[in-house]
Amino acid sequence: MNTIPQSKRLSYAATDTAGQLVFAVISTYLLYFYTDVYGIPVGIAGTILLVARCIDGIDAPVWGMILDKTRSRWGRYRPWFLWLCGPYAVFGVLTFLTPNLSASAKVWYSAATYVVCGILYTGINTPVTAILSALTPDPNQRVMLTTYRMIGSKVGVLIVNATALPLVALLGHGNDRRGFMLTMPIFAAGAVLLFVLAFRNLEEVVEVPRNSGRTLGSFGAIAGNWPWMIIASSTFLFWIAYISRVSAVIYYFTYKLGRKDLVPLVNSLDIVSLSAVVFLPWLCRYTSKRNLWALGLAGSIAGQLLMYFAQPSVPAVLAGWIFAAIAGGVAMTLPFSILSDSVDYGEWKTGIRAAGLLTAIGAAFCFKAGSGIGGALPAWTMAAYGYVPNARQSASSLAGIEIGFIWLPAVFFTLSLLPTLFYSRYEAMEPRIRQELEQRRSLAAIGKE
Repeated sequence: MNTIPQSKRLSYAATDTAGQLVFAVISTYLLYFYTDVYGIPVGIAGTILLVARCIDGIDAPVWGMILDKTRSRWGRYRPWFLWLCGPYAVFGVLTFLTPNLSASAKVWYSAATYVVCGILYTGINTPVTAILSALTPDPNQRVMLTTYRMIGSKVGVLIVNATALPLVALLGHGNDRRGFMLTMPIFAAGAVLLFVLAFRNLEEVVEVPRNSGRTLGSFGAIAGNWPWMIIASSTFLFWIAYISRVSAVIYYFTYKLGRKDLVPLVNSLDIVSLSAVVFLPWLCRYTSKRNLWALGLAGSIAGQLLMYFAQPSVPAVLAGWIFAAIAGGVAMTLPFSILSDSVDYGEWKTGIRAAGLLTAIGAAFCFKAGSGIGGALPAWTMAAYGYVPNARQSASSLAGIEIGFIWLPAVFFTLSLLPTLFYSRYEAMEPRIRQELEQRRSLAAIGKE
């Protein structure tokens, strides 16, 4: 099997860097922006996050079917990087504007811009996952590409976490509303440039079966696709845990530890996850992807517990955060790779290759629905425990912040681990599935001649 050229690996990495330049700001700071900058009550802000994600999560299977039916001279998935990068960037900026509106109008404006931005993110991010199965049929090359993608993602997150709040402070001169308004166009422009670069350099090489792309027939690839169901359920629970922790971190360090100044550093430390991610292609030679996936989730649980027992020592909490980030990087990366293997399984079992639909639901929908719940749960918990923005917190409020940052992620990381225990048998089938699919495609090519 030919090795993917370095230029294409870097271009694939650029797709997730581009997406994160906008969406990492949303995932990390939107709840804080709503409550402490735009003045929306924390309980209502949490409801916006959940309802908006549930509404725009419905579009994931729709986008999947659209992708599977797309036909263009550039391929099936690649053109969407070009078509959607501009609208995605525009609504990323609009999401962080703060027009002077009534209290109810603020809620409606925030919900509307967030929903549209989420819909566009699904439209441009789903091809990032779906195109993987079209770039190469080799599972090992897919792991390699996924590793590059995750490096690109972490670079995007690092850029946001290291520069977003400093830029807000610098450009806003103490006015966070103005700061976010001027900062977001910078990230949005970078996203557009990187998506155009990826569009220019990537190429789809895996031929799609003729019966793929039928609107209703695409759902047939889900029937009996147990590896996909395992991946989807675990991914959904993982994102609840991960976003709960990310959403609550600014509150935890600001009010629980009294170190808001450390928030950019803490979020930037997510980059250490690459210390494990870059070794995944090598580690997969010595143990199964399932084992590494499960170990990453188990390490994420351990990281949460380490942070709990380490408090109030800031250095010890940071050590627990770093450990959790390294483990979480593994747990986050592998599902993207094996999701493409589940596309192969669906084609092998049903004859239908529905990469768009399976990745839209298994990745985009699970991310968005899980993120909506993950953002809402800590917000609702904080509201129930009496959180008051920009004020000294009561003991009850601090307990609510701790639950959102420590215990909600720990519980959902544990639930995410359980489905992975059943994946081994399907991973063992991959060589046979790949061989039989190659035989079918060869016969189909002969039949065309």
